[in-house]
Amino acid sequence: MNALFAHVRPELVLAAGPRSSFGLELVSGAWGVALKALLPVAGYLLVAPVLWWFFRRTWAALDAAAAEHQQAVRAAGRYDPRPPVLFAITALVLTLQEYYGGRDFYYFHIRPLLRQMELAQLFQPGGLGQLVDLSLYSDLYAYAWWALTRIVGYVFVPLAIWKLVFRRDRLLDMGLRTRGLRRHAWIYGLCLLIVVPLVVLVSFTPDFANYYPFYKNCSRSWMELFVWEGMYCAQFLALEIFFRGFWLSALRQTLGSGAIFAMCVPYVMIHYGKPYLEASAALVAGVALGSLAMMTRSIYSGFLVHISVAILMDFLALLHGRGLPTVLLPRF
Repeated sequence: MNALFAHVRPELVLAAGPRSSFGLELVSGAWGVALKALLPVAGYLLVAPVLWWFFRRTWAALDAAAAEHQQAVRAAGRYDPRPPVLFAITALVLTLQEYYGGRDFYYFHIRPLLRQMELAQLFQPGGLGQLVDLSLYSDLYAYAWWALTRIVGYVFVPLAIWKLVFRRDRLLDMGLRTRGLRRHAWIYGLCLLIVVPLVVLVSFTPDFANYYPFYKNCSRSWMELFVWEGMYCAQFLALEIFFRGFWLSALRQTLGSGAIFAMCVPYVMIHYGKPYLEASAALVAGVALGSLAMMTRSIYSGFLVHISVAILMDFLALLHGRGLPTVLLPRF
C-alpha cells in the first residue's frame, strides 16, 4: 500500500481535499468502468426470460430427441464420434484463420506474391489497372483476403472434411434448405423490429463511427462501398453456415439444446477485439439465431437478420462520420 502511494505526487494529495473534484473524478471513473462491465449481465437477466418463453418448445424438442438418440447409441453399444470430430475441425479452422486469415498476413505474404506474378501489369495504374490497382485498393484487397479465408474456413474446409468422415450425412440437412422460409418470415420482421431501434441508438455513440465500417475507404466511391458490402455479406453467410448450420446440425442429436449454448462459446470469442458491449451482445445473438435456426431448420432467417443489421450499421456509421460516397469510382 505504501508503495502504491509513493507514486502519487504530494500536490495531488493536497489538491484532493473537500473542494477538489480529483476524488470524485476517480470514483466516477471507477464506477463508470464497473457499470459498463456489469451492463451485459443486466441485459442477460432481462433477455433470458424472453428467449426462454419464445424458444422453450424448440429447446424441449431438441432435448427429447437428444435423449432418445443417446439411449439408442448406448443400447447399441456404439460411440457417437460427431462431437469430437466437430470440435477438432473447429479448433483447426479458427486457428488457421487467426494465424493466416488476417490482413497482416495478406500485407506480408500475399501482396508481394501478387506483385511478382506475370500478370502484375494488371495491377498497375492505367487502363484496366485503375480498377485493380494494388496500391489504390490496398485495404480492400486485404479485406478480400480476410473474407475469402472466412468463406473457405467456414464452408469448404469443414463441410468437405465432414462429408469425407460421415458420408451418409446430407449437407442440405445442415440448415441449407429454403423450404419454410416464407412461413417464418414474420420472425425475421420481429427481430428487425427489436434490433433496429437499438442499432440506431448506439450509432450516436462516439466510438461507433470510428469503428464501422471496417473498410475505411467506403466513403470514397460507391463501387468500393458495394464491393465491400458484398464481401461482408458473403462472409456472414459463411459464418451462419458454420455456426448455425454445421455446428448445430452436427451436435443437436448429442447435446440437444445444449448444442446452441456450446456454439455460443467460439461464436462470442471470434468477436474479441470489437467493442466490449458488442462482443457481450454476441452471446444473446448466438442464442437467438441458433434457436431460430433450430426452430425453422434453416439458417437463412438468421442470415437475413445478420446482414440487415450489419449493412445498417455501416450506413449509419458513414452518415454520422465520413459521409456516403458521392462518385461511382475514386478519382485518380
